[in-house]
Amino acid sequence: MIPFTNNPLDRAAERRNDAAWLRAQLEDSSTIVIALREGKPLVREGALARLSVDHATESPLFLGVRGDVAVFAVEPAGEVEGTFEDFRSVALTLPEDEAAIAACARSLFEWHRRHRFCSVCGQPSTIAAAGWQRVCASCGAEHFPRVDPVVIMLPLFGGRCLLGRNFSWPKGRMSALAGFVEPGETIEEACVREVKEEAGLVAVRVTYFASQPWPFPSSLMIGLFAEVENGHAVADGKELEEVRWLTREEARQVLGGTHAEVLAPSTLGISRHLLEAWARQD
Repeated sequence: MIPFTNNPLDRAAERRNDAAWLRAQLEDSSTIVIALREGKPLVREGALARLSVDHATESPLFLGVRGDVAVFAVEPAGEVEGTFEDFRSVALTLPEDEAAIAACARSLFEWHRRHRFCSVCGQPSTIAAAGWQRVCASCGAEHFPRVDPVVIMLPLFGGRCLLGRNFSWPKGRMSALAGFVEPGETIEEACVREVKEEAGLVAVRVTYFASQPWPFPSSLMIGLFAEVENGHAVADGKELEEVRWLTREEARQVLGGTHAEVLAPSTLGISRHLLEAWARQD
């Protein structure tokens, strides 16, 4: 399963402005409260630590319900039992459902952290709708969490796939090509543009694979396969230092850790799953 996907919560959006219902949940001892601090989830014994409702702050984020149990996220100011772990490091060791819940909470907290002031008039805004909105008291503007769409694609030609290496990555580490969708673009147009910009290739057919919420800070990774018209790939020298074509057998070696020169993408991101899906094909 792709990390951070299949969030088990019913988001119960209709409850976000129901003050009486929210108050009742925060008084219910069965309510689940998780904690993050500076983007790091509170972990205890290999799972998300569950706090008592007493730790709920003035503005807890309502994440949804699991069955009949409400789930909130808080940023506690005081001491709590457990350790705040780097999310990238701990995400793959958490239960998959808990990693997805924590990813949602992290993205929401980061949005609030970066949008404390109204983008219309510049005055401070306040949290509303149980964390899913901010409202400016000065001009009345309403602001909602934003997600940045990113296309991430595996170019294909002649039975091979293309990987690229960013300048900042460790030697040998390679991954799929990627870039943000720009205003006025479709997903397909963004894929074509990014493949051309980063590798000098013309994509002639784009197919969808899967998507992944990416909470660093808040993106939606849209996984694609991009068939290109030839194999004359050249790294742009700006974002990518190197590009390399791999056969399916070479891709399997990369994934198995036996390739002499290329290191596989991290198992945390969708790039790894794109490569695995392609390598499994006959």
